[in-house]
Amino acid sequence: MGAPMARNLAAAGHQITTTLNRSPLPSDLDASVVATPADVARASEIVITILPDTPDVERVLLGEGGVIEGLSAGKLFIDMSSISPIATKRFAEAVRETGSGYLDAPVSGGEVGAKAASLTIMAGGPQAEFDRALPVFQAMGKNITLVGEANGAGQTCKIANQIIVALNIEAVAEALVFASKAGCDPAKVRAALMGGFAASRILEVHGERMIARTFDPGFRIRLHQKDLGLALESARALGVALPNTATAQELMNACAARGGADADHSSLVRALELLSDHELATERV
Repeated sequence: MGAPMARNLAAAGHQITTTLNRSPLPSDLDASVVATPADVARASEIVITILPDTPDVERVLLGEGGVIEGLSAGKLFIDMSSISPIATKRFAEAVRETGSGYLDAPVSGGEVGAKAASLTIMAGGPQAEFDRALPVFQAMGKNITLVGEANGAGQTCKIANQIIVALNIEAVAEALVFASKAGCDPAKVRAALMGGFAASRILEVHGERMIARTFDPGFRIRLHQKDLGLALESARALGVALPNTATAQELMNACAARGGADADHSSLVRALELLSDHELATERV
């Protein structure tokens, strides 16, 4: 998602400086390339990371040659990854010791939203730092909310988002497998449900993927596994029961164990199909 987000920032007039992590620089991205994340921080007023998991952010921020080595008073660090709220608070403390600001601002909307500059952005941090970052956020997203002035609030909101998405995917998958095994055409069932109270974005988009068997990501099973793992870890610390989240996580675990970790998270339906000994099929009576 980082490349389309960077393109939108460049299109809005921002000067981009980056370091190459896992992928080459896209040919259509006008950016300066430097050697290390620390060099990015030295050259930039605002530093943005969007990485797969908590250890990745820790390495890029606090590791050798990391962003923190190039931060100084007046700069702003924004982490748009989806990571642990607990680790986020620790990262924020380290960044603030340099005199820089810190916002956690995870996103929802996937690659499609990143390309369209329509991401939902959930921020945690002081109002003044959010106000400073708002023009940057507006180049990448549409629904932009300061969830709370404490760092970690954005990450907590993102976990809540991932719980809702996962449970909706599970509900749609269960409904379509049920209807299909009962002899109905799941495509017609989905079309009927889209006109009623059960209609949802998940039923619209992921329901279609389940029926059409188009499981190219999208948002990968392994990334949603990670996010639900964060949800369950945080819930244990808070003493909160998340029984259905745990079930959704186990279904994703089953998909990953059968080689589906890099498939779209709508492929959760495959675990239910295996348990039901039935694969969705059309052309039913």
